[in-house]
Amino acid sequence: MSFLIEPRDLLEFNADLVLDCTFDLANPDYGRRVYSEKHIPGAVFVDLNRDLSEAPSKRGRHPLPSREAFAEKARSWGLNSGSRVVCYDQDIGIFAARLWWMLRWIGHGSVQVLNGGSAAWGTAGGKTNRGQSKIPAKGNFVLSPSLTRLCHASELPDTNRVLLDARDANRFSGRDDPIDAVAGHIPGAINAPFIENISGGKFLPTDQLRNRFEALGVQGDTVCYCGSGVTAAHNILALVESGFAEPALYADSWSGWITDPLRPIETLTQ
Repeated sequence: MSFLIEPRDLLEFNADLVLDCTFDLANPDYGRRVYSEKHIPGAVFVDLNRDLSEAPSKRGRHPLPSREAFAEKARSWGLNSGSRVVCYDQDIGIFAARLWWMLRWIGHGSVQVLNGGSAAWGTAGGKTNRGQSKIPAKGNFVLSPSLTRLCHASELPDTNRVLLDARDANRFSGRDDPIDAVAGHIPGAINAPFIENISGGKFLPTDQLRNRFEALGVQGDTVCYCGSGVTAAHNILALVESGFAEPALYADSWSGWITDPLRPIETLTQ
């Protein structure tokens, strides 16, 4: 099964649960406002900060909640163990991929990301609704073994694993980081900006994605990270969609790594 679904297919596909995780890191109220103005009919709103993360801490800017807490949250959206789920955001899947990863993390495998998000949905002629959708009855989802993998800071750096950093080149190099207090990257990491998974607002075809990651040297065991564990999931989605074994996620990512001054940092400006 593809982890991506095209808008034309969603128009014909009877999803049991559609989750809208539209968000803007610079404007946390953006997603809820846009959702109230228009969303895919029946979609339930999911907030990155409130639903997909705990409060910022030494584990980074968007630390994961516990599996148990997130499973209960998912049940509140109406998630059943057999639900066919589609996640989307406003466009290229940054936040939808985070939700996709987290649902698999609690053991729910029937989940896809809408390729191109609500922008592509509108272009394909999909209808939208205003206001709050009716929240489904509480779901019966049972927390199950994880379908994903996590990597912890204590395991890094690791020369036996490919470590991919999803941030842009400036932040990775250490030349400029407007978000985190310390610039640079985890030693040994390879820069793999998540935005390069995208062309024309959608994920590249699988053969092009595979060529991209092969050119970066992806083989064997791989770990993905980013600034706070969000865009790393975009790389994970692109990797598994193009046939690679699923990488581990270092969820605390750069913003968690730099909270310990004893952890090594590498830059390309030295």
